[in-house]
Amino acid sequence: MSPTLEPIHRLAQGVRTHGPALLAGMPDPHDELMSLVWGPRFDREHALGLVARQPEVAAHTLPALLAAADHFDALHAGAQGRLRRLIVRHRALLGVGGEDGPEPTTGWANT
Repeated sequence: MSPTLEPIHRLAQGVRTHGPALLAGMPDPHDELMSLVWGPRFDREHALGLVARQPEVAAHTLPALLAAADHFDALHAGAQGRLRRLIVRHRALLGVGGEDGPEPTTGWANT
């Protein structure tokens, strides 16, 4: 794997592992994920709010989430933008979104 893509791949693996538990029950998990990485720094406050909704999985998701935040913050702007584009692409591949689109899904583990 290219050194440029490795940090993004590492973040994506964390989403596949912890995303289903962290984003369970959210109407649009892609929007929630995008809100975490929208700015130049990971939105830790929003992330802690997501974890607080599911205290039964917090012990497993919080350390991984904080590590992901540190990794995201260390990415240069181009890599951060690429990660955002991958989230949008994933959403489109699942056919989620739009007023007439299918019901949202948490299909993170399968992609």
